[in-house]
Amino acid sequence: QVQLVESGGGLVQAGGSLRLSCAVSRSIFAINAMGWYRQAPGKQRELVATISGAGTTNYADSVKGRCTISRDNAKNTVYLQMNSLEPEDTAVYYCKVRFWNGADYWGQGTQVTVSS
Repeated sequence: QVQLVESGGGLVQAGGSLRLSCAVSRSIFAINAMGWYRQAPGKQRELVATISGAGTTNYADSVKGRCTISRDNAKNTVYLQMNSLEPEDTAVYYCKVRFWNGADYWGQGTQVTVSS
């Protein structure tokens, strides 16, 4: 069983920064892609950013220029650096990984709250 443990969420004022981490219990060399998603109250879960095994990144338009996704293969961890946070960024943030065999795994989520 693969486990994903997210951390780094919290309460921050608008304009502040947070760095989310997602530690994977299995070597991420076996992972095709990793990503961060978020779900705000009353809204559908949406993609924030993804990073492929080759390091190619993709961002939602709403976070481009403010967020950076990265991965540390030695630590089996993916990160999301979020800067210039806005109240609209308030959501539960989830880490997702997709292995080369097509299997998807999700983390339990970490709350990010941005106050105005």
